[in-house]
Amino acid sequence: MRTRAMGLGQRKTRPIHHSIERYEMKFWKTIPFAAAILALQAQPTPAISNSSVSLTSVSPGSVPLYRVVVVQGSAKAINYRNLKHTTKIELKGTVLLPDASGIAKIENESGGLEITAKFKKVPAASTFGGEFLTYVMWGISTEGRATNLGELILKNGKGKLVVSEKLQSFGLVVTAEPYFAVTQPSNVVVMENVIGKDPQTEVEPIEAKYELLKRGQYTMNLNASPAIAMDENTPFDVYQARNAVRIAKASGAAYYAPEGFGKAENYLNQAEREEGTKKSRIMMARESIQRAEDARQISIQKQAAQQVAMDQKLAQDKLDNAKQEAASATAAQDAALRQTERTETENDALRVRNAGLATKNAGLVTKNADLKSDLRDQLNAILETKATARGLIVNMSGVLFQNGKATLLPTAREKLAKIAGILATHKGLKIEADGFTDSTGTQAFNQRLSEQRAGNTKDYLVSQGVSADSISFKGFGEENPIASNDTTEGRQENRRVELVVSGEGVSASQAN
Repeated sequence: MRTRAMGLGQRKTRPIHHSIERYEMKFWKTIPFAAAILALQAQPTPAISNSSVSLTSVSPGSVPLYRVVVVQGSAKAINYRNLKHTTKIELKGTVLLPDASGIAKIENESGGLEITAKFKKVPAASTFGGEFLTYVMWGISTEGRATNLGELILKNGKGKLVVSEKLQSFGLVVTAEPYFAVTQPSNVVVMENVIGKDPQTEVEPIEAKYELLKRGQYTMNLNASPAIAMDENTPFDVYQARNAVRIAKASGAAYYAPEGFGKAENYLNQAEREEGTKKSRIMMARESIQRAEDARQISIQKQAAQQVAMDQKLAQDKLDNAKQEAASATAAQDAALRQTERTETENDALRVRNAGLATKNAGLVTKNADLKSDLRDQLNAILETKATARGLIVNMSGVLFQNGKATLLPTAREKLAKIAGILATHKGLKIEADGFTDSTGTQAFNQRLSEQRAGNTKDYLVSQGVSADSISFKGFGEENPIASNDTTEGRQENRRVELVVSGEGVSASQAN
């Protein structure tokens, strides 16, 4: 392929031959083009038909992002195999540049075709975001392979491109790109060739698998940037070189392709020198662009190969781990079987022993049940005992304590000694000593006094043989009186301790 840009005043003439075969290439319907994400500047943008495009803001910032949903018709691939002279193909703007247009003149030359394309009403590529600096025309084969045919050099929205193409059947599209040396088109397709209404031509659909790059493939590691402000002293190619080096660096080229990337930087540094001639700066810039693109591709290839190797190693590691786990599981299963055999032997012996113990325990359970059924009757014979949801409540009221004191009177100790004798013979019981007072004195004083009475009761029961771990105590002060505090007799009844007996086998139903 050879590419050259011609001035707009230059012309070439050839006789036009209309006997060509044409094919339709519906790549707009076979590629992931329905949701191209485009960064559009806040400045005026090309007019876009609402019926063809939906604009929705997806990210705030200095450069607003929009979602452009393309519903453009299909482009055409044309077979020029039998072309003997010259034909002209029209290029029209897509919904992204509806006012843009162009004419491509196709001439048959030895060894290939010569394409002369003219364009007009084409705005700067930076319209679609700062990462886009130029336009590239592509030849799309019927198999879906894209060939970079050359860069559109614009002046006042017009441009011209002359290029040779060895393919015989192809379609023409124009895309916005970050620099001229890209090797795969972006999905920012702004123009495509169309076929006029010629009754002598024949159009056939072609099933081509043409995959455009998703937007950001070249700039996926870079933030969207606004359009670059360019000055007249810096050649346009230098801006492209900066873009190419920046994109290559973001792609990891400095690590994966250091030699090529270093040359790209060196050429860029030479192109940046203002003391050089414009022609030499352009040459250095274009060389930098090509080196940067080569380094970028090498970097991507090496990263892909590295990822494949990592995936293979990960898969192998998983396989090795699975084998080790399987071996460990087998060993564990064998050990478990041996342990099961030993356990069964031991269990046989235990079953014989447990059978005897079960018989003995049955007798003990029966005896224990009989003892607990007698507990209420035994306690009730000493002190009034009633069954509640909390358990058995033994009410120690009457002359137990002197007024304002917590010391147990002899009568109280005598009854508690008998109670302790009964409780000590029953295992698994829980006893709570709850102390109460009359209403004489302050509430705080009565609270402390009730706690002391309950504590003294607990201590006495322990001294009489009841396990200390089975007894707790609480004080309730003058709460829950069982008689009127207006009389001497009533206050004496309220100066009491209640023993709440609960635990295994002592429920309200059994107590009743």
